[in-house]
Amino acid sequence: MDTSIPRLDLIYVHNLMKQFPLHKYERAALIMKEVRAVKTKYEIEVLQQAVDITHKALLRVCQFIKPGVMEHEIEAEITHEFIRNRATRHAYGCILASGDNARILHYVENNQECKSGDLILMDFGAEYGNYCADLTRTIPVNGKFTKRQKEIYDACLAVHIHAKKILKPGKTWLDITDSAEEEMNKQLVKIGLLKKEDIKNDAAGNRACKKYFYHGLGHHLGIDVHDLGARNTSVKEGMVFTIEPGIYVAEENIGIRIENNFWVTKNGNQDLFKAMPITTEEIEVAMTKTVVKAAK
Repeated sequence: MDTSIPRLDLIYVHNLMKQFPLHKYERAALIMKEVRAVKTKYEIEVLQQAVDITHKALLRVCQFIKPGVMEHEIEAEITHEFIRNRATRHAYGCILASGDNARILHYVENNQECKSGDLILMDFGAEYGNYCADLTRTIPVNGKFTKRQKEIYDACLAVHIHAKKILKPGKTWLDITDSAEEEMNKQLVKIGLLKKEDIKNDAAGNRACKKYFYHGLGHHLGIDVHDLGARNTSVKEGMVFTIEPGIYVAEENIGIRIENNFWVTKNGNQDLFKAMPITTEEIEVAMTKTVVKAAK
């Protein structure tokens, strides 16, 4: 017996078909997939509001986090900032993963104590006017990165910057992902997680870096966090993508991910989170209760 529950949109369609059985029906999903992938200037203005609210929440928790704070307390601070800035809601369930929890990609328990010496990976975003922001930052609980944490973070940031530079019309998302994974291979060799012989014979779709970077580079963003859009067709002006490389090291109980949102322009892209602290130095300053790069 089929016990599946149909989606609301399918219930609506089926009811229409029952009411008007003589009409001919065609699926609009493929058309809408193309239309939704390319955003108008107005859509970007609304999305920027969601981004700016998310930015304010990040600055708030940077000043709140310290050893002994619980992950769920950080979530409460984020929710507070979202509500006071009239966000519709969280765009998705907050991921607030301290220590080794950061290696769990969709960690949502948010019930552990944040300890000195650990990093905390925070993946959250506001929804405003039905459009979703999607941010990830990884910061030190005690306000200071160790030398090794900084080394791994900087490697991840280098891949993030590399992907940002090549995101432009004409390339496919698969092309951009493959290039970013090649760069990740180089960075992992540089910080001692891979050896040159590890990457000697790897190929697209089976890169050595997947041992430490075991998820996609990013996704379309818009009305849904994972918005409609193809990955194997050319990137077009007006599309919005996340770029979110990560490095996860089981042996060192470290998980680092860095994510911003990018609007594709005629010749490149615009970082909607461009004012957000992203380097280790900027993050450490943001955690000293000094106002840095304030959101609009």
